[in-house]
Amino acid sequence: MQIHDLGLMHYRDAWAAQEAAHERVAAGGEETLLLVEHPPVITFGRRPGGERNLLTPEPQLAAMGVELVQSDRGGDVTFHGPGQIVAYPIVRIADHGLSVSGYVHALERVVIDTLAQFGIRGQLDASAIGVWVEFGGRLAKICALGVRIRRGVSLHGIALNVDTDLRYFNLIVPCGLAERPVTSVRQILGEIGPTIVDVRRALIANFQRTFSISATRT
Repeated sequence: MQIHDLGLMHYRDAWAAQEAAHERVAAGGEETLLLVEHPPVITFGRRPGGERNLLTPEPQLAAMGVELVQSDRGGDVTFHGPGQIVAYPIVRIADHGLSVSGYVHALERVVIDTLAQFGIRGQLDASAIGVWVEFGGRLAKICALGVRIRRGVSLHGIALNVDTDLRYFNLIVPCGLAERPVTSVRQILGEIGPTIVDVRRALIANFQRTFSISATRT
């Protein structure tokens, strides 16, 4: 598997990189994991009615430097921005013995195992996809997840809040879940928490372990 750290890249550019990787993998090429941070962007998934969960007029978003993109991933509306690790695995899920739901659960396990390395207990919520943590006496989302499987090969993936400016999530109803807070590694652990580089390194290792692969990084 090839691992590419794309650095800070606009959402549409990273989407194009996904599509190029998808073509290679669908044709039998080496599987790929793309890692990226996005400038501030709000994206809609394919779930109908996601526009209702946008709380801020588009002109105001533009003035704030927040892009708005209609994606083809699963799920509802979410925010991506600096301080958030976005991981796009481009893999042939059948090669790993996985169904679509099994693949989603494998991604959730990668995140839960990563958080555990830093003393954070991630968990699942039977009523909502993603990874959650107990914070302030209630469940808060720390990692959003939205995928698409086309020709047996995955696109899109996970967005893990490490040092994200959480105020941006006030612009939307995150994932369409009203009254459900969003949190981050930094909010939970404070200044003693790991850097985004530390978390990215752990995420890669847990991805390799979960999918039983070796990888070369570029």
